[in-house]
Amino acid sequence: MREPKRPSRRVGDLRARRIGDLRTRYTAADLCALSAAEARRFLGSGLGDPQIDVSLAWELLYRLEPELYDRLATAERLHRAVIRWLPSDVDRVVDVGAGTGRLTLELLGHAREIVAVEPAEPLRQILSGKLERAERGDHVRVTAGFFDDLPLPDNWSDVVVACSAFTPDPGRGGEAGLAEMERICRPGGRVAIVWPNNVSWLEDRGYRYLSFAGEMFVEFASPEDAAELAEIFYPDAAAEIRRRGPRRVSFDLLGVNPPRDVAFKVIAG
Repeated sequence: MREPKRPSRRVGDLRARRIGDLRTRYTAADLCALSAAEARRFLGSGLGDPQIDVSLAWELLYRLEPELYDRLATAERLHRAVIRWLPSDVDRVVDVGAGTGRLTLELLGHAREIVAVEPAEPLRQILSGKLERAERGDHVRVTAGFFDDLPLPDNWSDVVVACSAFTPDPGRGGEAGLAEMERICRPGGRVAIVWPNNVSWLEDRGYRYLSFAGEMFVEFASPEDAAELAEIFYPDAAAEIRRRGPRRVSFDLLGVNPPRDVAFKVIAG
């Protein structure tokens, strides 16, 4: 099947000021931000519409406004118990769908070698910059790759983890992506999906589920930042956030499951 033609504008030409929440922020004209390999995975047989397919809107966000995404990811901090639960003092860890390093930076002391796999080049650039500034970032390698095509050998890693990136959708994980994560994990090692979006799907495939208790908050940089980002990412709660004027917003107010859970499997020998 021939790939549909897309406009040939450069990504840099598309970074004009945008308005509206994530569901209205991008149009089909922005799909030229995707590479050919990305288009094959995320668009399928049609051109797609990011105003209908919110997962496609997220992909465009990563490529067109990576700094905006990084502001959100920095505010949505993981439950500390999740970080403590992940194995430490191991040789190798792979973070798949690493983004701008929400989890990668938390893992710097967990392994002697870390590979952060991220398909979106703008997110890789931000993560690489953070690692250059980090005290213990010199043992992390940032590389391109997709869930269904990880650039690592069989049985390579002690821990393979994905944080808020894996879904059952074939373009963003699916059966092939799960098989790849398990392929590169050594026998006795652990594959972990942090902040999973479909627990029952993973449980049907032999994964166990953990959730850590306690109220959690999104820690925005300022009340102004909270109001701006809520308009884009949490529009249903934006008016209440503006009214209250907090910098620290409960996930309960946002109506979103907080990042305090994990689905995992220990790979059989």
